[in-house]
Amino acid sequence: MKLSTKILGTVTAALFVSAGAAFAQEDCPRGTLDERYCDRDGDLVADAPTDPADWLNPDTLVFTFTPVEDPAVYASVWSDFLDHMAEVTGKEVIFFPVQSNAAQLEAMRSGRLHIAGFNTGSNPLAVNCAGFNPFTIMASLDGSFGYEMEIITYPGSGVESIEDIRGGALTFTSPTSNSGFKAPSAILASEFDMVSDRDFEPLFSGKHDNSILGIAHQDYTAAAVANSVIRRMVARGDLEEGQVVSLYKSETFPTTGYGTVYNLDPELVEKIRESFFTFDWEGTSLQAEFEKSNEGQFIPMNYKDFWSVIRTIDTANNVSYACE
Repeated sequence: MKLSTKILGTVTAALFVSAGAAFAQEDCPRGTLDERYCDRDGDLVADAPTDPADWLNPDTLVFTFTPVEDPAVYASVWSDFLDHMAEVTGKEVIFFPVQSNAAQLEAMRSGRLHIAGFNTGSNPLAVNCAGFNPFTIMASLDGSFGYEMEIITYPGSGVESIEDIRGGALTFTSPTSNSGFKAPSAILASEFDMVSDRDFEPLFSGKHDNSILGIAHQDYTAAAVANSVIRRMVARGDLEEGQVVSLYKSETFPTTGYGTVYNLDPELVEKIRESFFTFDWEGTSLQAEFEKSNEGQFIPMNYKDFWSVIRTIDTANNVSYACE
């Protein structure tokens, strides 16, 4: 049977469309990344656009730090570092305070945020949905790094073990936080057969300092937090030793990941990286704050290797990186 010219043309066009789509998919592999990004080198983060016309090179660079505590605290903490970045890059650099992980993610996804420190649990979502490219974390001077998730209560609460939380309430920080939600959820389910809503009431405070102060003031009975925040609050005098007690301490997790949005001019990205690795901490506002958690330098890292344990926790929690 012969195909009519019209039908043949339609079939041929369909084949070309199909082949083009297949080629485009092969040319832009993305794994779990959002459809706007490509990952041709398999490092699990978004590649820079292939067309230089799509690169960003703004006169003013915007930086933000994960809102684990009151953002007002950190505007001054980062001031010396951002002055150094301005000198290295030749750009104006401003600190952008955010009140939530969601606001931070949306700012980068929409192109309003260029450089950021995303908390441990938010890194996978920032990478997959906002085009975040993390390349460094803070470490101690001996090269060690990380923090632990602790489930805490206050003295005399009547909660003396994890099992005592059963039938009560546990306060988390936010759903995107590793130590404030993801890790404790996975650990409680796997080690204690305890699941939110079934075995305890989940509450959310919004930030780690809210949870810690809520325990200290006896507003919450138990909470899951990052112990690095506890150490900094004690060192600042915001919390007294003994106001909280630990019920559980996890393995060590990577800390906040710092990096850039995927579509910055590559030459600018190199200068931003240089600013992190050439910063002299001695006598600075950054040292004054982060030496409280035994951190004193930036070290290189990569998302694929350093965040493997966090992706495993996400898998255990059935977390999807689908972007809204």
